[in-house]
Amino acid sequence: MVGGSARAIHDGIAAGRVSAVEVCRAFLERIEAVNPALNAFNLVAADRALARAGEIDRRRAAGESTGPLAGVPVAIKDNLCVRGMRTTASSRILDRFIPPYDATAVQRLEAAGAVIVGKTNCDEFAMGSSNENSAYGPVRNPWAADRTPGGSSGGSAAAVAARCAPLALGSDTGGSIRQPASFCGVVGLKPTYGRVSRYGLLAFASSLDQIGPIGTTASDAALALSVLAGPDPADATSSRQPVPDFMAALTGDVEGLRIGVPRAFVTEGVDEDVRQAFDEALDTLRRAGATLVDIDLPHATYATPVYYLVATAEASSNLARYDGVRYGHRSRADGNQGLKEMYSRTRDEGFGAEVKRRIMLGTYVLSAGYYDAFYLKAQQVRTLLRQDYDAAFEKADVVAMPTSPTPPFRLGEKTDDPLQMYLADVFTVSANLVGLPAISVPCGFAERSERLPVGLQLTGRLFDESTLLKLSDAYERLTDWHTQRPT
Repeated sequence: MVGGSARAIHDGIAAGRVSAVEVCRAFLERIEAVNPALNAFNLVAADRALARAGEIDRRRAAGESTGPLAGVPVAIKDNLCVRGMRTTASSRILDRFIPPYDATAVQRLEAAGAVIVGKTNCDEFAMGSSNENSAYGPVRNPWAADRTPGGSSGGSAAAVAARCAPLALGSDTGGSIRQPASFCGVVGLKPTYGRVSRYGLLAFASSLDQIGPIGTTASDAALALSVLAGPDPADATSSRQPVPDFMAALTGDVEGLRIGVPRAFVTEGVDEDVRQAFDEALDTLRRAGATLVDIDLPHATYATPVYYLVATAEASSNLARYDGVRYGHRSRADGNQGLKEMYSRTRDEGFGAEVKRRIMLGTYVLSAGYYDAFYLKAQQVRTLLRQDYDAAFEKADVVAMPTSPTPPFRLGEKTDDPLQMYLADVFTVSANLVGLPAISVPCGFAERSERLPVGLQLTGRLFDESTLLKLSDAYERLTDWHTQRPT
């Protein structure tokens, strides 16, 4: 039961083979058993989850419609608001914040019958690539306790990999769903910007942030996206683009699909085991009927610096709201302190080192005399990146790259070198800058690195998640990487 997919769990509950309460108890027991070693959860909502599961059982017994995720346990990244449930973004500044409302994504999950089992640990305000920036300590990779699970949605990916939940929500600003999915050997989908409402997501960089699912199969990702997608009047950036039947796309047929491979870009600096797994994945899809096409992304090498200019600038603006006045932590070091000093002390006490670093970088690039040289120039290169992908999609249906240039690295390995940490996002940030959908699926293991997971990343056209899910599902039918789990 605990190892099953979201679809299998839903089908078992719908058929009466198992109750939602039994499923919920099994996953709560699993969390209790493994979370002390992983630190994947900031909060476990056992009583709330069991009450919700009991409600699902009563509705099913009464013959009422219970939804496509009825009884399926779901973990929620701790930067998504759940009404009445502490939501911290893994930051001391929000240590006691309890939202009075639900994020739209949470509303839609619960309307579909999902059972929320808890809030998952993450890098503070989703700023990081290793989940070591959390105020509540790092998450450990279920495959190797001395390795990072990736970030910033490391808790969600670790929870799914350790079978603490069949589905989890993450947020992806520069790879924060896909990179942890790759490091933990699970599936992670970043939808097109605007496909899923961001209402109730604690903002990091508003033009880049996107909510998406993490699961064990492409089919579960498709099921979750079907629930999450669609316009929302509470989010002006959500798209009115029609939502297709993502499940209908999972035909297993890849005949004639064109896979673009930017060979020059994915060669330099890539671990040998990662490159081998990537090449073998491409060869598997080629033998199944897909066509490999060489493409060029001439400006892709600039994506990382562009990302860290745009993202930090937007973070500087978004995080200005945490001032100790309206909600969150407030410094009380000196009752006689003035307002300016209170602001300063509140932010110094509440924010961690990486958040402070990004706020300072962003404030600098937006400041008088530097705006044109940095922020404006970054936005211009962002346009060039969009043009690169437009040209690539004239020749290909999807673009394939490794999700990460390396297997999961050791905890503490890159914390003293922020630049090396930032470069871990080299293959993922472009999709956010351009707003494209992208998915990571397990494609092998780095055998020379203690058998650690490797991910294949596929990037698609705007609002064409269907093709990504179709190709990912077909790949899963041809391999068994997604079925393997950590011990």
